[in-house]
Amino acid sequence: MKQANIISPTEPPRAKKRLGRLFWLAVAVCVAFGCAPLQRRLIYFPPRFNAAKADAMGHAANLERWTNSAGASIGWKRLTPERPARGRILLCYGNGSSAIGCAPYANAIQSVAAFDVFLLEYPGYGDRRGSPSEKSLFQSADEGLPLLGTNLPVYLVGESLGTGVASYLAGTYPERIAGVILLSPFNSLTDVGQHHAPILPVHLLLVDRFPSEDYLRRYHGPVGFMLDGKDRVVPEKFGMRLYDSYGGPKRVWEFPRGGHVVIPEPREKFWREVVEFWQSH
Repeated sequence: MKQANIISPTEPPRAKKRLGRLFWLAVAVCVAFGCAPLQRRLIYFPPRFNAAKADAMGHAANLERWTNSAGASIGWKRLTPERPARGRILLCYGNGSSAIGCAPYANAIQSVAAFDVFLLEYPGYGDRRGSPSEKSLFQSADEGLPLLGTNLPVYLVGESLGTGVASYLAGTYPERIAGVILLSPFNSLTDVGQHHAPILPVHLLLVDRFPSEDYLRRYHGPVGFMLDGKDRVVPEKFGMRLYDSYGGPKRVWEFPRGGHVVIPEPREKFWREVVEFWQSH
């Protein structure tokens, strides 16, 4: 869906235009062919580059490789220069971005608070091997979370499609997550798809469903919701459904003039309020 981040501010304009037709195309293909791989080609828009280019981009963004126990790269990170860190943030981006493309989030967050920021790369994105699907995105999140350790609180930032990944983590490992912020979220990908294709049985046909509201029912920590009034990729009502269904501590930031995953300037003000909300609970 991050730009149905489903489109994030870091995603290219080409992806944004294609995402506007995402569900009509995905469902039409499913009806015609019943083929999950073809659906996924219409849902995920992974930027691809080789390791040398990734290293150059990471260096330019002041990021370093984040690796697993076998030494394989699973994303990028930037540790706060202020020690000790107040916590660790795991960021899950939208469907047309990449971990390196989310460096601006690390910039904004670390300008207001001393957090270590970890940017999870999805299979098939950047220079990470594999192919994207709901299952592979969740598996990559399962792998990354334990590597953050248990000596500091862990917070989740989800963007567009990545809000589905963040919701999965919060509901699957509720004792590990100290707080969450969801940027342009949705209650379920199938509901967003049905909105874009009202005459087709999306709930029967869509393979990757990302049922965020189901996962968040298992979590009880603070969750923030950022909603944009002019979001045509993931209309605001789907984020509000998720907000209304959540029973734990929550706060909503509504930006009536914002498009998909658009945080108004100054962004530092928004992130300062997010951190204060997290730590007030």
